[in-house]
Amino acid sequence: MSGSSSEDASNTLRILVATDCHLGYMEKDEIRRHDSFRAFEEICSIAEQKQVDFLLLGGDLFHENKPSRSTLVKAMEILRRYCLNDQPVQFQVVSDQTVNFANSFGHVNYEDPHFNVGLPVFSIHGNHDDPAGVDNLSAIDILSACNLVNYFGKTVLGGSGVGQITLYPILIRKGSTSVALYGLGNIRDERLNRMFQTPHAVQWMRPEAQEGCQVSDWFNILVLHQNRVKTNPKNAINEHFLPRFMDFIVWGHEHECLVDPQEVPGMGFHITQPGSSVATSLIEGESKQKHVLLLEIKGNQYRPTKIPLASVRPFEYTEVVLKDEPDIDPNDQNSILEHLDKVVSNLIKRSGQKAVNKSELKLPLVRVKVDYSGFMTINPQRFGQKYVGKVANPQDILIFSKISRKDQKEAKIDDSERLRPEELNQQNIEALVAEHNLKMEILPVNDLDIALHNFVNKDDKMAFYSCVRYNLEETRNKIARDSDSLKFDEKDIIVKVGESLQARNLYPT
Repeated sequence: MSGSSSEDASNTLRILVATDCHLGYMEKDEIRRHDSFRAFEEICSIAEQKQVDFLLLGGDLFHENKPSRSTLVKAMEILRRYCLNDQPVQFQVVSDQTVNFANSFGHVNYEDPHFNVGLPVFSIHGNHDDPAGVDNLSAIDILSACNLVNYFGKTVLGGSGVGQITLYPILIRKGSTSVALYGLGNIRDERLNRMFQTPHAVQWMRPEAQEGCQVSDWFNILVLHQNRVKTNPKNAINEHFLPRFMDFIVWGHEHECLVDPQEVPGMGFHITQPGSSVATSLIEGESKQKHVLLLEIKGNQYRPTKIPLASVRPFEYTEVVLKDEPDIDPNDQNSILEHLDKVVSNLIKRSGQKAVNKSELKLPLVRVKVDYSGFMTINPQRFGQKYVGKVANPQDILIFSKISRKDQKEAKIDDSERLRPEELNQQNIEALVAEHNLKMEILPVNDLDIALHNFVNKDDKMAFYSCVRYNLEETRNKIARDSDSLKFDEKDIIVKVGESLQARNLYPT
């Protein structure tokens, strides 16, 4: 890209990219309750300072599926403060906006004559703030209804079997630069994995050729929020599933900051993984410096600039293998305590040395992963009491494991999964049904499992009602599709119900 000039500025689309803000995380913790909001406000402030055209969010704006009133109010206050102003919007949305935006207004928020939107925000949903309930609404729908956020990537599942989705891009023009922005809000990884491997299950709509603008002139961006770590290939999305016509991928959901765009061999596109703006799991991947990405696009070329976040609470992580430490006696617990005290003290000191502004020092997060093979453990909470007022997480500084050093590579893979603890232990209903050899006649086990997960973890009181209603409707539709359905006797109908259940078990929702 050439140097800056007035002509270049009028043809260059400037986007600030961030993901996984998790607003409301630890909101009941006196020390950490404001961390997510400070980071998000800094992101919006950077967008304002850099005079970007819009802010692009890659999902999990909220930590809870049903954010508290306090969290919603704070989020709205930040968005109002930075998004509503008299700054002119320099780009146009030239696609069918009623298709792009899943709300009753059917247009981008800055075109509303009743609002002065100077900083448009575009966001997909993640797995934390995904649509739920009878009306399939997300917390982001609330922000969209308030005209603060342009919510896109909310797909409508159609077809039969594994299902079918169609992705329509938001077509954005600024001067001579044309960008096709695709959004794919979070879908269960196992299902989306099968859809990508099923012909025509995922349809990508390309911009139509127009006078002076061919299909190849569009710079194609995809924003998605899925598993990228391949611990289980069926529970992650392979980069090679994505279409080759893409130019740039924004990958949300993974919290480790890998913001520098990486080329995928043989695919022709680059992927950025900005990571989370707040540490939600105290593991090694979260201890890296947090960044957002300034993406400047002119024609078919782009220039990435990573910008560090200064408001993020410092986090120091290390691992200790007790048997490798010469100053520890396996039979003397005091020697273990003394050694771990030294480790923690050094981490606190290191955190202070890294601080740029000494007058605004924050209590650091500290995590020491201890391999205690052949040694006795100590009480982590009792150990942490002496660090109250010195660290932000005195109750869980230590985490004990019996993993050996030679297995640490595998352990790091396991750790990456701990970034998403909500995905663990989700097969309880399946285990229960298998244990008692129960036979479900209408409701698929997978759907019940999802309903229980939404009821417990997302406070969706209508989860089971929605599950029953959906499956009854699917069963009725399958029976009604047969032209001879009215001739069935009771036994034939039972057979049809069983066939419908079997099909939905093969392709769960």
